[in-house]
Amino acid sequence: MDPVGVGSSPGPDIPPPLRPKGVQRLKRILLGRPKDLQDPHLFRHISLAAFLAWVGLGADGLSSSAYGPQEAFKNLGEHTYLAVFMAAATAFTVIIIAAAYTRVIQHFPFGGGGYVVASRLLGPRAGVVSGSALLVDYVLTISVSIAAGGDAVFSVIPNGDHWATLHVAGLPLKLQIELVACALLVILNLRGVKESVKTLMPIFLVFIATHAIVIATGIGLHLGRAHEVAREVSTGLSHGMSTLGLGGLALLFLRAYSLGGGTYTGIEAVSNGLQIMREPRVQTGKRTMAYMAISLAVTAGGIILCYLLMDVHFVDDNHTMNSLLAAKLAGGIRLAGMPVGAWFVFITLLSEALLLFVAAQAGFIDGPRVMANMAHDSWFPHRFSALSDRLTMQNGVLLMGGAGFFMLLYTGGKVDALVVMYSINVFLTFSLTQAAMLRYWVQRDTRAKHPDWARHIWIHVVGGALCATILVITVFEKFREGGWVTVLATGALIALCLAIKRHYNGVFQRLKRLDQILEALPRGPAPALTVERKKPTAVLLVGGYSGLGIHSLLTVVKLFPRYFHSVIFMTVGVVDSASFQGVEEVDRIRDQAEEDLKKYVDQARRMGLPADYRVGMGTEAVAGCVQLAEETARDFERPIFFAGKLIFERERWFDRFLHNETAYAIQRRLQFTGLPMVVLPVRVLE
Repeated sequence: MDPVGVGSSPGPDIPPPLRPKGVQRLKRILLGRPKDLQDPHLFRHISLAAFLAWVGLGADGLSSSAYGPQEAFKNLGEHTYLAVFMAAATAFTVIIIAAAYTRVIQHFPFGGGGYVVASRLLGPRAGVVSGSALLVDYVLTISVSIAAGGDAVFSVIPNGDHWATLHVAGLPLKLQIELVACALLVILNLRGVKESVKTLMPIFLVFIATHAIVIATGIGLHLGRAHEVAREVSTGLSHGMSTLGLGGLALLFLRAYSLGGGTYTGIEAVSNGLQIMREPRVQTGKRTMAYMAISLAVTAGGIILCYLLMDVHFVDDNHTMNSLLAAKLAGGIRLAGMPVGAWFVFITLLSEALLLFVAAQAGFIDGPRVMANMAHDSWFPHRFSALSDRLTMQNGVLLMGGAGFFMLLYTGGKVDALVVMYSINVFLTFSLTQAAMLRYWVQRDTRAKHPDWARHIWIHVVGGALCATILVITVFEKFREGGWVTVLATGALIALCLAIKRHYNGVFQRLKRLDQILEALPRGPAPALTVERKKPTAVLLVGGYSGLGIHSLLTVVKLFPRYFHSVIFMTVGVVDSASFQGVEEVDRIRDQAEEDLKKYVDQARRMGLPADYRVGMGTEAVAGCVQLAEETARDFERPIFFAGKLIFERERWFDRFLHNETAYAIQRRLQFTGLPMVVLPVRVLE
């Protein structure tokens, strides 16, 4: 079958594409121009090398050094000599969790992290629990990071307490700035992941440089008194053993260690965001994880050690321990009469404050990807797996940003309330992931494939024990202080996902009945029939080859008997977040679409109808179909377009949201350009 050429015959007058005006022009300015899926260098241009991935995803983990080590050290109380062991335990935990997630990257190289691992190894129900916990976690990542950043900024500026509480238009100024920051991050991420990361990279680099100086100097200045510190630790241990006993001292340490669990949040971000990594993805992901693990272990462990060596103690909520540490270390330094130390302290604390805003990137990068994976598996509305023309998960970014915005309003931007809710879901996902990887390594097939499986499994045993311990203690300690909100929100989201999945499964099963039509169709070779461009032509928008598409074809023949001389089957291969893996995957989608269309063409010819097909590619069905329809209309003088629309016997308020109104949207756009289109009802029987 020779494809019909484009532009060889005049068609109906089609107005030129409208130039962006008003809102469209503003959108183009804010978000940039659409990206071309046909660009062979596209994936390299938008993917992240290990360093940029470290900036975009590692900021979440590094920013936790602003509050995680402080929380652990503070809960040691007067037993600060235990900080030596706390620093070692913190660094060890970071390395173990990072090593465990490196195994996840290696064995699940297409991203999805904890959700995909739990789904495949523990079952769909465990997967939806892990995915829901991750979504709530990433919403709280956004709100916690922005709220903590707001607190840190106002603690740096002079008279910050006054300005933070100053009410403007009924809201505190600090909260208003946090809400504006949330909105700006939404816009940045709608433009594209790489663009947002590059914009925020200078803040990340300043943070790394200043905190490296603080930790190196704080520890280096006290290397000479190592014997003295060791003697103080030994004396403290003896005193603690005599007053609390070994069990009491261990429980005190375990509680402080667990309540400092916020330090480890964000480590899983690399495995969740593997899809945005540059090829080879696995190697890039492992390198990014190494950067993150080393930087977080050194920063968090080093800060705790500096607290002990510099004798820094928690004072009140208006002064972070990191600010006290920096001030004690460098605040009094002057060079040539200039307060160089004060400037350094200001830059250090400002970089820490701004890094907290950057840390919200993890929520905007990974949250929509988890949501897209869940949408692909029908736990979430399918529209959340779609990509925008900027190749971002626009719907997911907007939902994550909106939810983070709401949480800031709900809590008034109070970090202590948000951190409590934040930590629980992190370790729920961590624990499920470790349990899933344990199951992976004990499976018979895995042990046969990897004779050295015992060498790998211990990481997940230790990591799982650590994560489960932190989870249990955090829930027990913080449930009444706000942890119940997280449990309630996660449970409600799980229930919603189960209801959505049940709906999609029911509709799918009812639509499968239409496939019975395929068994009654004529078989044999398809005759060669010529399509005549000047005669009436039915252009039928279809998806994959199924009974649903054949049902639409038979409906057209029945409604317009002997009117149409030929039929053109048209489809757009939609590249969504699940299939956005590289140029080869885009080509595979096109090839699959052409193969399905050829089956439709052969079937129409067996029915005596001359037929041909048109195929396009895009990230969104409506825009792609409209563009392809306009091109097709230039080939035929008398085309009428048709598309099917699911009609429910009892349509409920959520049916339109769960099933995109694609047919009506295409109809409106085509009618505006002067092209006739008929929407065919496809009944979904109860």
